[in-house]
Amino acid sequence: QVQLVESGGGLVHPGGSLRLSCTASGSISSIYTMGWYRQAPGKQRELVAGITSDGSTNYSDSVKGRITISRDNAKNTAYLQMNSLKPEDTAVYYCNADLKYYRNNLYVRRDYWGQGTQVTVSS
Repeated sequence: QVQLVESGGGLVHPGGSLRLSCTASGSISSIYTMGWYRQAPGKQRELVAGITSDGSTNYSDSVKGRITISRDNAKNTAYLQMNSLKPEDTAVYYCNADLKYYRNNLYVRRDYWGQGTQVTVSS
């Protein structure tokens, strides 16, 4: 059984900061890319940032310079440091991991999603 658990969401004023965490647990062999996505009401889910196992990162244009993704491979955890938050950053933020795990004497590779954490930016 593999789980992704996010934490760190909440309500923040415009210009404020939040740090999201996502930890993967279970019979995990390897975690390749980890990413953060978000979905605002009435909109499609979109990529915010991604990070490979060797630390290469990519960001959506809307968050460049304000948001930083990082990971701790020893803890199977990814982080999203969000600064200078804007009301348009309000959304449910989801963690995603492309990983390989051990199940029934086999290694299986697939994507996993967390349950989501709400981020609300409002005065």
